[in-house]
Amino acid sequence: MRAGVTGIVSESPEQTRAFGRILGALLSAPLLIWLAGDLGAGKTCLTQGLALGLDIPADEPVTSPSYTLMNQYRGRMNLFHFDLYRLNRIDDLDDLDFASYLDTDGVTVVEWADRFGELEGGGLRIRLTTLDENRRRIELHAGDKVPPDLVARLLDAWRRENPS
Repeated sequence: MRAGVTGIVSESPEQTRAFGRILGALLSAPLLIWLAGDLGAGKTCLTQGLALGLDIPADEPVTSPSYTLMNQYRGRMNLFHFDLYRLNRIDDLDDLDFASYLDTDGVTVVEWADRFGELEGGGLRIRLTTLDENRRRIELHAGDKVPPDLVARLLDAWRRENPS
């Protein structure tokens, strides 16, 4: 991992979902999460787990909003799930009223956050890197609006659930 970046290796899609679930369960305040990674790296998979951790009903399908651009889910905290893959210009975000979701009372997840570098900042940045068919490196970088102990608590909870 790069200096200043913390993370884990997920061995399967189920573990990637579990990592998201643990993160969601730890959240007690609004958070902005920027997700980056290649196509198929597990961004939506992680978001599905996050939804479970936020007590969004398991029978509510959490899917990539590639065509709708934003999906909203109701749980213990609202989840606003954006996908920027199909946007061509940063100005396209104005039509979605994107800025209003950056400081909301819920959790805002932005897939393909690295498409528009000027957007990144403030929240929790998560990069998923494909290692092989099932394994993913999940790197975390906490911005200035992330609770100071969130990443440490997340990694501790992950290690308790997945001892090596």
